[in-house]
Amino acid sequence: MSERPFSHSLILIALSFCLTSLAATPDDWRTRSIYQIITDRFALADEDNGIASTVSCDTGARDYCGGSWKGAIDHLDYIKQMGFDAVWISPIYSNIEGMTPYGAGYHGYWPQDIYSVNQHFGSANDLKNLSSALHERDMFLMIDIVVNHMLTTLPLNVTSSSFEAPQNSSATDITPFADMDDLHPLCFIEDYSNQTEVEQCWLGDATLPYADVDTENPNVVGTLNHWIQDVVSNFSVDGLRLSTVKFVSPQFWQDFTREAGVFAIGEVMSNDTNYTSSYTQVMNAVLDYPTWYALVPAFKSPEGNLSALATVVTQSQQLYSCGAFMTGSFLDNHDQARFKHLVSDAALVANAAVWPFIHDGIPIIYNGQEQGLSGGYPPANHEAIWTTRYNNESAEYLAFKNLNRARKIAMYANTYFLTTPMEFLETNTNNTLAIWKPPMLTLLTNAGSTSARWNVTHKLFRPHQHIVDVLTCDVHVADERGGVTMESPAGLPKVFMPATALKNSPDLCPASDSSGELVTRRISSWMAAYVVTCILFMWIA
Repeated sequence: MSERPFSHSLILIALSFCLTSLAATPDDWRTRSIYQIITDRFALADEDNGIASTVSCDTGARDYCGGSWKGAIDHLDYIKQMGFDAVWISPIYSNIEGMTPYGAGYHGYWPQDIYSVNQHFGSANDLKNLSSALHERDMFLMIDIVVNHMLTTLPLNVTSSSFEAPQNSSATDITPFADMDDLHPLCFIEDYSNQTEVEQCWLGDATLPYADVDTENPNVVGTLNHWIQDVVSNFSVDGLRLSTVKFVSPQFWQDFTREAGVFAIGEVMSNDTNYTSSYTQVMNAVLDYPTWYALVPAFKSPEGNLSALATVVTQSQQLYSCGAFMTGSFLDNHDQARFKHLVSDAALVANAAVWPFIHDGIPIIYNGQEQGLSGGYPPANHEAIWTTRYNNESAEYLAFKNLNRARKIAMYANTYFLTTPMEFLETNTNNTLAIWKPPMLTLLTNAGSTSARWNVTHKLFRPHQHIVDVLTCDVHVADERGGVTMESPAGLPKVFMPATALKNSPDLCPASDSSGELVTRRISSWMAAYVVTCILFMWIA
């Protein structure tokens, strides 16, 4: 191989520096909130101008329903107007074709060829157009990445530990890892407490084996590193969501994310902050599964353990390399039953839904939460969003819109908002949480649809300062010490901001004057409808 002239090398170095400097940094991502879509289920293309509410999608069939990148482009404003400025899409590359005993690969997590895009979602140009459309709206593109395993429809011969290829028993139809030597030796994971087994044995079963890529093999590693560089460059990707992280060695992830050159957040499905913390050393961020495992039971009933939730958050703040700031905070996702499926009480659902927005990390909402969908465990929670007609006046949509806006205002009001750890304050009452992340005070309860009361005696605001609940635009007054005593007759959450912080933000409740004294706060027609909906029907399907 001939050497490049010195001048060409300088040009390449300069270009590399420019590209790196323009890439979205972890600090850039920290300011964002993420809307997760299942590409096949979010939006159809060229169907009734993109709103095809009559096109059915049977989740139980586990088959493609027709969602595409073109369809997603048509509905980016729906996402943007809700306040989300980053979109996480399904894995983009070709999956195994046809039906298996476990359905088709509509979700994108059964890759067969990493060098070609999934034609069910559209062409490479369609994906580039989606990326451009996002960037035109100052939104980031995050793509889901699977490198732990690949799939083939070739029968597996367990005895010979090989796939039954037509002519060569050592070959597969997996691209680019066509040889069994590119894979770990066949063994299915049985002991999930054995980390070596977790990293080097296979997921799946003999019927549909997940061929485990040998990510210790230098040739395989080199191939994957060059591939991800091309993906990021070709599609102008701003961030990666890394799937099945704990099934691959941390050393691989450290090199892979460095070579990718963009923000990376990993899925480490564990309830253990100590276990999860090691992965925060090798990638920018992790999905906050340990907190999720405490969040769901905490708000599932009035018997939920709110103290356990606070404990896990404190542990993550202490153990993770960047505290809880570099985590993805979520309530729902494609792998778990929707919270609304587990809980029917409207107030409990409302309180839990606020959590991602007031947490230290990056808020993540899963498509359909804003429409109150209640699908159970996969595939039931993979509903088609087009059947909702992208209603932008649902109670949840409006609540998320206000919470996103409040979070942005808090960033501008307090330079250190994003780097100030959330603090749990004494409420002096049962079934309640008070969370202080200045200038935002959040009051949550798991009492259910009944009266809840908070008595926060800490000096948080100025004495008798006007504070606004951004969920309802109701105005309250801090007590003579700057604390807050508050009651919620229906057990709904409250997120307070000083009126002065909202004075230049007329789109989030009407404004106050420059002195901070209340002039008038009329609730707009849509907010009035929202309040009534919250009290009577909020989050009840």
